[in-house]
Amino acid sequence: MKKPITIGWREWVELPEWGLRMRAKADTGAKSSAIDCAEIEELPDERVRFTVRLDRKQNQRVTLEEPIIRKKRVRSSTGSGHNRIFVETTLRLGGVEKRVLINLVCRKNMIHRMLLGRETLGGSFLVDSAVDHWATPRKMNLG
Repeated sequence: MKKPITIGWREWVELPEWGLRMRAKADTGAKSSAIDCAEIEELPDERVRFTVRLDRKQNQRVTLEEPIIRKKRVRSSTGSGHNRIFVETTLRLGGVEKRVLINLVCRKNMIHRMLLGRETLGGSFLVDSAVDHWATPRKMNLG
């Protein structure tokens, strides 16, 4: 097993299968990872169509379709439980590439479009909560 790499509390991540690059917050208080979706539509054959909001200001969105990996009740940061759909994709951060489960949720009132929870962070990353962007540059050209 490789030694975990240190990351800051906020980093740029890539989701190469979806062609996305976005800023994410490392949240060791959250069990699962989450991504901000504007629309979530369950489809036949255990599939889901969802629209990812890439940022707060420019209203950039990408619509994707994936198999549903899991449905699970998740407790939010406010303590209320909600049923969530989980999908799987590849995450790339600081030279590490790994398969991750991500739950789909509306995060439009949150600062960060994506949250990296303990299931994603564990074994691969150590979070230095005093540092903003340890493994990736603070500013990144979104092309």
